[in-house]
Amino acid sequence: MGGSPRKRLEQIGRDSWRRLQLYLIVAVQAGLAAAIAWLVAQEVLGTVEPTFAPAAAVAVIAASLGNRTRRTVELLVGVGLGIAAGDLLIGLLGTGPWQTGLIVFLAVIGAATVRGAGLLMTQAGATAVLVATLTPGSPDLELPRTINALVGGAVGLFVMLVLAPLNPLRTVRRVADSALDLFAREMTACAEALRRGDAGRAERVLARMRDAEPKLTQLTEVVTAADEVVRFSPLRWRRRRTVRAYRHAVKHMERAFRNSRTLVRRVGTTLRDAEPVPPDLPAAVEQYGEALRLLHREFLAGEEPVRARERVLRAVRHAGEACRQDIGFSGTIVVSQLRTIANDLLRATGVRWHEARRLVREAAAGD
Repeated sequence: MGGSPRKRLEQIGRDSWRRLQLYLIVAVQAGLAAAIAWLVAQEVLGTVEPTFAPAAAVAVIAASLGNRTRRTVELLVGVGLGIAAGDLLIGLLGTGPWQTGLIVFLAVIGAATVRGAGLLMTQAGATAVLVATLTPGSPDLELPRTINALVGGAVGLFVMLVLAPLNPLRTVRRVADSALDLFAREMTACAEALRRGDAGRAERVLARMRDAEPKLTQLTEVVTAADEVVRFSPLRWRRRRTVRAYRHAVKHMERAFRNSRTLVRRVGTTLRDAEPVPPDLPAAVEQYGEALRLLHREFLAGEEPVRARERVLRAVRHAGEACRQDIGFSGTIVVSQLRTIANDLLRATGVRWHEARRLVREAAAGD
């Protein structure tokens, strides 16, 4: 345990470095979009104080790595609501601290009324603050505000999708390498816990898998963003097939991850209850981890994930053999859970639902 804090610090350092690599392109996009939006608003539109254009451009870039198109619409609607509330109420109430508070309150209520998400409400409130505080010193801002916000949003999208789009495969690889390696590593650790009869080790695996949930969420967001880029950016169209395969796979890998937590929990119960553990049971869990590694490699190489499918079915065969040996109640549930996970992984490789069920059933029977 003496080396545990050091290992934790090293892991934090590695995670921080990966995040820096991932978000470096976002920082470049944001700076570029802000500069271009300012120039367009000032030089093309002739705005004296082009505050809203770069603000909207940066908000579009920084909103999220995933679902940016939807978030851009939310952002621009939020800006519009904030401007409308600010312009309407300043003319009636004037400016000051309580007027600013009331304007923001009504802008957020308006966003909530149209079923706005968090970004829409936040942007509506922030824009209302800008309107309320900038208007006294800059009365000439009133007319071009909405136009500036629209220009900023358009510039943000242009930079993000055309001028400096992220490299979809490189971005997916950086996040997937970490998430799927952790997933596969924990399955290997679970198999080792079964071999050694170590219930405490199984409990630690389960705790680490629970802590890893944000990695899976980040992977989903990054794959969604990459899919947007390959759909809308001509520079990245050639990557469409690979990224779309990954997006389809991630949906099923999420299910596999969550079902794996149930499996690990049952492994712990099996060991605590001192149930018999036939050698084929840890072998099945080990093969499942290897299937995850192969699936990731084959997708990134743009190959049909044939080896990953075979490894999944090998895991099912081992689980089937274990079920035909001396095994307890919780062990039987571990086998059942392995079959469910195998179905998830086969779906992730592109196998249809009925075909995945047939393959799992035949492999479990030893055919």
